[in-house]
Amino acid sequence: MNTIEKKINTAFDNINNPEAINIVSNDVERVIENLGTGRLRVCEKKEEQWIVHEWIKKAILIYFRLKKMSLIEAGDISFYDKIPLRKWTGEEGVRVVPHALVRKGAYIAGNTILMPSYVNIGAYVDEGTLVDTWATVGSCAQVGKNVHLSGGVGLGGVLEPLQARPVVIEDHVFVGSRSIIVEGAVIRKGAVIGAGTLITSSTRIIDATNSEAPVYRGEVPENAVVISGSTVKKFPAGEFNVPCALIIGKRSTRTNMKTSLNDCLREYNIS
Repeated sequence: MNTIEKKINTAFDNINNPEAINIVSNDVERVIENLGTGRLRVCEKKEEQWIVHEWIKKAILIYFRLKKMSLIEAGDISFYDKIPLRKWTGEEGVRVVPHALVRKGAYIAGNTILMPSYVNIGAYVDEGTLVDTWATVGSCAQVGKNVHLSGGVGLGGVLEPLQARPVVIEDHVFVGSRSIIVEGAVIRKGAVIGAGTLITSSTRIIDATNSEAPVYRGEVPENAVVISGSTVKKFPAGEFNVPCALIIGKRSTRTNMKTSLNDCLREYNIS
């Protein structure tokens, strides 16, 4: 892949030159195929840091330039777009409920369930995860093992700027209905996000369980239980309440993560 990486970097430097990007069309197709099988990832965890592979993002952007608008048939339904939809054989070990849509170049591991939902190109969804009804997994978003994305959850996508980290949901996370997580926010392992919570890279995440009320931004700590809240902020026109997220507890570290989650939801009265 080192040779392909160099070729794609060179082509991207000349992305407005059709001849330059046509030369790497086969290499780009190979990258997209490897994204779809999970051999490549846009973003990977190295120790505790999530590292972005910018060259893979470049390959996706070139792919958009190379593909032409065309009719896409899906049974009795048709679409008109550049990027094909993922086709299923039934041998992948994935339950795909109509109308769950996965774009080519997104990876869906076995033992996952896709309710009517949408997963965009470059995304990675690991095994045991449930993507519930009308949830969206944006381009390049990374979702770990045994995650529950509840109904209507929105995970933001990002292709540009190239260095920008995508949304990351680590293993065993529960994200409550209609929550929105965008701008490369990271939800660490085992965290519980209450329904309707908004988390961006700049959202103040206040630990309400601590007398010193430490504040996090863009990252929810491991096993934290988080709900939507508000805090007072001064403006020239006066003081107003602005949205924030509140850490109200911590999920217990048990061997049975599902039991731990159920107990946590009851204890903290989380939807």
